[in-house]
Amino acid sequence: MSFAGVYPHYITKAEKKGRTKEEVDAVICWLTGYDQKGLQEQIDQKTSLEQFFGQAPQIHPNASLITGVICGYRVEDIEDPLMQKIRYMDKLVDELAKGKKMEKILRES
Repeated sequence: MSFAGVYPHYITKAEKKGRTKEEVDAVICWLTGYDQKGLQEQIDQKTSLEQFFGQAPQIHPNASLITGVICGYRVEDIEDPLMQKIRYMDKLVDELAKGKKMEKILRES
């Protein structure tokens, strides 16, 4: 599955709850280390999720603070590193759509 394939679903989910594309981009960039240009290049190139995370500049050091259940699984218990990163991203977008404040989503406090 490509990142470009799931990205519009993240945007739609967030916008339905009054959040913005810019906020979705901010949480994805926080997690992966991409800047806006790099993120857009990944979308344009239709890279797979494996390539998207494999080419990520740096997974945020606080990513391990992302906990909770997404799609029936506790993200902190997922053993496959790629699947865990995908679920981290899902969880961040889910928290955004649920109305959490950005500083909480980005584990700043």
